[in-house]
Amino acid sequence: MANPTAAMLVIGDEILSGRTRDANMYYLAGELTKHGIDLQEVRVISDNEPAIIAAVTALSDSYDHVFTSGGIGPTHDDITADCISKAFGAHLDVRDDARALLQAHYDKSGQELNAARLRMARIPDGATLIENPVSTAPGFTLRNVHVMAGVPSVFQAMVASVLPTLTGGAPLLSQTLRVQRGEGDIAPILTAIAEAYDDLSIGCYPFQQNGAFGANVVVRGADGARVDAAITALARDLDL
Repeated sequence: MANPTAAMLVIGDEILSGRTRDANMYYLAGELTKHGIDLQEVRVISDNEPAIIAAVTALSDSYDHVFTSGGIGPTHDDITADCISKAFGAHLDVRDDARALLQAHYDKSGQELNAARLRMARIPDGATLIENPVSTAPGFTLRNVHVMAGVPSVFQAMVASVLPTLTGGAPLLSQTLRVQRGEGDIAPILTAIAEAYDDLSIGCYPFQQNGAFGANVVVRGADGARVDAAITALARDLDL
């Protein structure tokens, strides 16, 4: 049975402008791989309401899970919650359970739960809160879309909160064979191995070191014995 599928939607002008380097995609990909959920698409879009609504709708229809990062903070340009609610026709307002979490957090720190901070308690009707042990303000899940913060430490904490609630498949295993020959030299052999092991993912990633060309060949799959067999066959055919 095939693993569940997933897509990621990275939201924020700061990513597209180059002011901020996204680290969340790398982290999510690794965690989903371990959980047996196949990340198949990643989109990066601006803080634009029609674009976010269109992307969320399309990805939600195409994949088992959608993970978003960014745009759920206290400022005017944090519009992800608004967009998710509009994409699914769900009413959005401050919710009592989210407000209580924030109230306790700011009372403890001696700060005011002002109107800006209260924006982070706006949750669409029907959504489930995603716990945030780092800064308290929750994410949420609506249907198959998991809405999380863009700050890497908070994003990672939210991923840790939501993943145990999701049913995964077989974790993907991988092995790497380092070859001190250029891609052009090994391409025919790689093609033959890929055809013989078409149930596996076989990727070739070239490098240049000290003026010499080489490649790392990565074999991935859920069946460890098949991965072993493919690596063994590859090493044999390359005379390694």
